[in-house]
Amino acid sequence: DGFEANHLNMIKQLRGVPGVIPERFEEAVRAVRHCALSLVGEPIIYPQINEFLDLLHARGISSFMVTNAQFPEQMETLRPCTQLYISIDAPTKEQLKAVDRPLFLDFWERFQRCVELLREKQQRTVFRLTLVNEWNTSELGAYVDLIKAGQPDFVEVKGVTYCGESKASPLTIKNCPFHEQVRSYCQSLCDLLGDTYEIASEHAHSNCVLISQSRFKIDGVWHTWIDYDRFTELYARGEPFGALDYAKPTPTWAVYNVDNEDGGFDPRETHVAGKGSGKSRLNAGA
Repeated sequence: DGFEANHLNMIKQLRGVPGVIPERFEEAVRAVRHCALSLVGEPIIYPQINEFLDLLHARGISSFMVTNAQFPEQMETLRPCTQLYISIDAPTKEQLKAVDRPLFLDFWERFQRCVELLREKQQRTVFRLTLVNEWNTSELGAYVDLIKAGQPDFVEVKGVTYCGESKASPLTIKNCPFHEQVRSYCQSLCDLLGDTYEIASEHAHSNCVLISQSRFKIDGVWHTWIDYDRFTELYARGEPFGALDYAKPTPTWAVYNVDNEDGGFDPRETHVAGKGSGKSRLNAGA
């Protein structure tokens, strides 16, 4: 109780802050529309997670659930989310142990079972890959095997972001791939996966590329966006439905174009370049 009011109160404190777009602020303070269940702990093991999902969807709030794939029992009983992610931090048992430092001795079996369970979900499913040079970019075939096992609707591939020197992480700037490297890696994945997956979209500023199952290209038009109102309507009916039932056409500016070096920027907005970039403003926005 009260989570919406508390969230909106925090948003209201941003009124007048430099850089906050007034139109976006007014939209944000009207209502909560989306909920990201990630970042802090494992939301899938919250005892009342299914009831919480029901509560969100009844209020027209979308749900984006992220899991590290260590709790297959909870994943099997999870009710539909707007979008369900598995973080694929590494593609092999040895690399996953080194990167995630898992709690369970049978972590790899748990991981594999969750990947298998993902293919049974009817709503939107995603593998989230964070590429780290010299850590997890060498095992291309192992990633392909995982994708074939889980058959996610989408594979979201992002280059790791360097956040400075830290005792908690040995990463340095050399571990961060350039966007063209992320693009190339994704194309190599698609080549090995055959005609079932294609690069559909990208956001160069975020160093992120979206690979999609080819079935989301309908009559030559990508449908990788989400119709949130349609999802709410379908969920309320209580009848089976699938990811394509609430898919929405991808705007042309968001569609992947190999010749576009700055892809994924909405031309209706303004992107302000940082200091030292050599550009003061670009006529596009993230």
